[in-house]
Amino acid sequence: MSGNVIRERSGTAAPRVLVADDHGDVLQALHLLLKTEGYHVKGVSSPDALMYALARESFDVVLIDLNYTRDTTSGREGLELLSRIRALNRDVPVVAMTAWGSIELAVDAMRTGVDDFIQKPWDNDELLRHLRMHIEQGRAQRRQQVSLDSTRPGELAAAREIQRNLLPTTLPAAPGLHVAAFWEPAGDVGGDFYDGAPLGDSSAWLCIGDVAGKGISAALLMASVQSMVRSSARVQLDPAALCSSVNRELCTQMTSGRFVTFFYCVYDATTRRLVYTNAGHNPPFLVRGGEVTARLSRGGPVLGVFPQSQFDSGELQLEDGDRLVLFTDGITEARSASGNEFGEERLERVVAAAPQASARALSDRILSAARSFRGGAFEDDATLIVMEVGGHPSQSGPSGPMDGGRR
Repeated sequence: MSGNVIRERSGTAAPRVLVADDHGDVLQALHLLLKTEGYHVKGVSSPDALMYALARESFDVVLIDLNYTRDTTSGREGLELLSRIRALNRDVPVVAMTAWGSIELAVDAMRTGVDDFIQKPWDNDELLRHLRMHIEQGRAQRRQQVSLDSTRPGELAAAREIQRNLLPTTLPAAPGLHVAAFWEPAGDVGGDFYDGAPLGDSSAWLCIGDVAGKGISAALLMASVQSMVRSSARVQLDPAALCSSVNRELCTQMTSGRFVTFFYCVYDATTRRLVYTNAGHNPPFLVRGGEVTARLSRGGPVLGVFPQSQFDSGELQLEDGDRLVLFTDGITEARSASGNEFGEERLERVVAAAPQASARALSDRILSAARSFRGGAFEDDATLIVMEVGGHPSQSGPSGPMDGGRR
């Protein structure tokens, strides 16, 4: 009955679902449930069979188990499969199922590319509701892309300019703190963002974030998150409290499968003390003496998924010459022609090779290395911030918003 509703609304053929699970009884139960609802179902029992099917056929949604015979409890094999799926197809909705669910596994799955997360044993009505939602969202996004493709270049340029104007035209100044930033969406608009502002005469806050997804929908959510962050920062909440506040508000607006990775910090130039909270974001590098000496990972899960999430703060005592490198996965997941990722280890080597570089010079080195590895422009939204304590006062400033991010 539900499948017929989808056909009547969309005017297209019945939705096609690819199901992967290594238990025959589970495949049979899902096949019966979905077929009864009017879906076309293809079932496979291994990650390799799933990849074979996905490479040769089109599906409206992929429903996968996170645990297979090689690894039956941790979900690691399922996370590897998610990475393979996203390397092949970045757009097909993916819903993950596992009997060994946890908040940590759910966050890992979402960061790897899953759109939704359901625990076994599943509730039929709940599972069908989630599948219908992602099928309809996927079709809406494809219609949106067709509309975008037909949009006049001037309108797209205007949308890009509006989003650029949401980013800071100047970066926060604090005595002895120098910052360089870069921002480049994969398309005309995107879901990456950064922001910052002074807090009195000697302190400043900075943040970087990545909204799951791309295009107009991610850009709208990015603007909403940025507004929440600025409101909370103005009342000078500490980083953990700010993340809790933004997360609670975001959870009331977020549709299933959407989330935001986020890093927020406050720097006090008087004490050279930096306090931060990391909400599921790529942990920034602390670079000291030409080496990456720490990763700033303390905090909590991604924003917009779990309303009651708790967040912790981390603290660093910075020294003259220290650098912090903040980045989104558009930098580290840049792929070469052979399909290899630039990766965090390669990024670390680039940083270590320039121990005396200013914030701007180090930013330029990183971008040059990533683009050279990629062989052209970034395939995903990419954002980079380099913070330097002491050193090169004339080398600070934003590079992304002022020139469109293209260097």
